[in-house]
Formats: sequence, C-alpha cells, structure tokens
Amino acid sequence: MEYYSEHISRLIAELGRLPGIGTKSAQRLAFFLINQPKEQVEKLTEAVLEARNNVKYCKTCFTLTDRDECPICSSAKRDHKVIMVVENPRDLAAYEKTGQYHGVYHVLHGAISPMLGIGPADIKLKELMVRLEGDVDEVIIATNSGVEGEATAMYISRLIKPTGIRVTRIANGVPVGGDLEYIDEVTLLRALEGRREL
Repeated sequence: MEYYSEHISRLIAELGRLPGIGTKSAQRLAFFLINQPKEQVEKLTEAVLEARNNVKYCKTCFTLTDRDECPICSSAKRDHKVIMVVENPRDLAAYEKTGQYHGVYHVLHGAISPMLGIGPADIKLKELMVRLEGDVDEVIIATNSGVEGEATAMYISRLIKPTGIRVTRIANGVPVGGDLEYIDEVTLLRALEGRREL
C-alpha cells in the first residue's frame, strides 16, 4: 500500500540512492525539502546541476576541480617534488586540513581489490607513473590501512622502487581499517611525520 503520492515516493526513492541514506533518512530529507521555500530548493537544484556539469578531474593529480588544474597543482608555493598518493579526494581534503603538508597529491580513485574485481588498471596508477618521469624526490603512500590499502601501497612501492625515487608510507597512528576522511588532524599529522621507508 502506498502511503505517499507518486511525487513524494519518487523523491524518497531518489534520495535513498545516495550513499549512507536509508529509507527513514530519505523520508526525512524529502519532507524537509518539500517544506522549504521554493527558492531554497531551486538553489540546491542549481548547485547540484552546476557541480555535476562543471566539476572534472584535475589533469595533473586527478582530484575533483572546476578548472583544468586544481589550486594545489597550480600553486608555485607547493613542493612539486613530493607527491602524496591518496585513494580519493576526501583523503586529500583530510590531509589539507592539517595545514602541515606542503607537497602535491595524486588521487588514485580507489584501491586494488581482487575481491571486488578492481585491479591496477582500474585506478590512476598509470597516470602516477607518468608523473614520476618528471622531477620527483619522494612519493608518500597514504592509502587507507585496510587490506586493500595495504595491497595498493605494496604494489605502488614495487613499481616505484626501480626508479630510485624515495618511497615512504604514512606511519601507524591511523587505525587499521580506518578511513582517512574520518580521522582527526592531529592523528593524521603524526602519521605523516612518522612515515617510513618502504
């Protein structure tokens, strides 16, 4: 039996497709949006559409940006000889919040996971290796500490070692199985400062 009209049911269904949003949360969001002034809903809709139509990958590090090159990669104040490899743009944002890292990044957009059918060709590893043909002194591997993150770190280390570029891994302090985006800045900073050679 349908409790809501077709339009409300459709809105709830679409909101329920968002990550981390269950049926009850989708209902709450739907009723919140319906009760907002029309102008507020139009602003939200416009922001979503503009982001979807204008955001793309940075041509250098592959984070999300609305320019050809993100502000970090285009900054002359950053140390372009040190590249931190992260799994996703949220991890990059987590390290930027520390305010202590002054190098640049490379976003893989995933981690190697044979169980999920994700191999090295499915993430931005080839693009990383192309970047390393330039003037690079160190690659800091800051993948998550779960099984996939560790496997990805070891794979990247094996690829880079023959080039003579220094490869380090962020130190423990980041809990095993923890996602970087949920970890506080102090813990992230300690992990960065305590990185070790691979």
